Amino acid sequence: MLTLSLMLLIFTAAWSQPLTSDQIDKLAEQTLKTFNVPGIAVAVVKDDKVVHMKGYGVSSITTGKKTDENTLFAIASNSKAFTAAALGILVDEGKLKWETKVTDIIPEFRLYNSYVTEDFNIKDLLTHRSGMGLGAGDLMLWPDSSTFTKEEIIHNLRYLKQTSSFRTKYDYDNLLYLVAGEVVDRITGQSWEEFVEERIMKPLEMTNSAASYNRVRDRSNLMDAHIPVEGVLQVVPMYQSSLFNSGAGIISSVADMSKWVMMHINRGSYGEYNSKQLLREATHREMWTPQTIIPVSNPGPYRSHFAAYGLGWGLTDVAGYLQASHTGGLGGVVTQVTIIPELKLGIIVFTNQQEGAAFTTITNTIKDGYLGVKGNDWIRTLSENVEKNRAEAKRITDEVWAKVEAQRSKSGSQVDHVLYTGTYTDNWFGDIVISDAGSRLRFRSVKSPQLRGDMLFYTGNTFIVKWDDRSMDADAYAVFTLGKEGMAVAFTMEAISPLTDFSYDFHDLYLKRKPEK
Repeated sequence: MLTLSLMLLIFTAAWSQPLTSDQIDKLAEQTLKTFNVPGIAVAVVKDDKVVHMKGYGVSSITTGKKTDENTLFAIASNSKAFTAAALGILVDEGKLKWETKVTDIIPEFRLYNSYVTEDFNIKDLLTHRSGMGLGAGDLMLWPDSSTFTKEEIIHNLRYLKQTSSFRTKYDYDNLLYLVAGEVVDRITGQSWEEFVEERIMKPLEMTNSAASYNRVRDRSNLMDAHIPVEGVLQVVPMYQSSLFNSGAGIISSVADMSKWVMMHINRGSYGEYNSKQLLREATHREMWTPQTIIPVSNPGPYRSHFAAYGLGWGLTDVAGYLQASHTGGLGGVVTQVTIIPELKLGIIVFTNQQEGAAFTTITNTIKDGYLGVKGNDWIRTLSENVEKNRAEAKRITDEVWAKVEAQRSKSGSQVDHVLYTGTYTDNWFGDIVISDAGSRLRFRSVKSPQLRGDMLFYTGNTFIVKWDDRSMDADAYAVFTLGKEGMAVAFTMEAISPLTDFSYDFHDLYLKRKPEK
């Protein structure tokens, strides 16, 4: 068996030219081991041909079934490009324009500021420039236990305050892609799912793919999601909410996605001799035109001098070439699609564990070969970064839990639970019930049942919420404000670990005590 150092020597030598399939095999196998990923699927498209397509490891540690090129993965936010393409098809058909106002199609659509609402157009739904903060309102979709309806989520957008001026700053959002899916519904009279399957997947012969988990016809080769919980890899339930299919719901394989990538490389054309057209070239060009600027701190290994978001795609320059790419992540799965159109190159990497360093390692190593970039040991660099970040997160969380334990062991440090128990409410998230469970308080979200756990005294009027579901890795501070009588009147929240996913947007909550009836 090859050692890591020998593997790195092989990859370093190969970086000046495209990797062979054997070298990709070795890279993928080492990536599985280094980042504790059960299964990976990889496809490489070059010059209108699939030059590599294969699965590695297992699709589930429970079944031990081998991963292959047809294994179905949740592609998560790589679904966003399908929503942009769906709207592009409607633009081509003259049923809307990119500048069409959202309120012309969804009259009840409202954001926090009225002037933003009035000027908000279709492009704004797709480009992360609304002025709302990073992941604002995602708790209505995440974790996967929400009882919010689509109508409630669209209504509640009006309560999410602007954190920057409209169209001035990039802050990734998910909720507006839900609205974009609703635009497709209302214009076509079809569901977003039906439209995407009929107008995109069927023409491209993406025969095994589905627009949502619940629409997968054959689940015999469907991956399981995996998360390390306290150091032990566990299978966790797949994200199944139908609310967010237009932003993260598609299920596909690298075999099917290679057809999607080839269509994009050919600027909207597909089929034999590219004789068919899914999107007009001008419409496709708009999808890969910078819409929202993303700051670049340094050129990095690819001498990148700009970054931007287009319509469902992230854009940057790598070694003088345009790159269009996107990543996707849900609980226990992360994916990446990368296209360098001038090289007619596409790289697809799907994994069934949520460590993003794995797909970055494979994508960048393959990319380096085609770009002629030498000297990047991505396995070593990224594994060192992962360990460094984990160590820092552990230091922070260990300090918090040590303080909680110290408070618990102090004699005479009992907290008067009566001061805090009751029902609290937030304009967009609804009710939180805090109850007395004897030795501790309990936290329960009414609209998101998975958000429940113990509340442990930390200091002053601050508690730590320890979630019952330990796979979430999202324990949070709860900081109470007391009224003049000493009773809690409100509280705010903030995630403890710097590794907590941004979609746990506790920091956007302001929970006020509801009067007792």
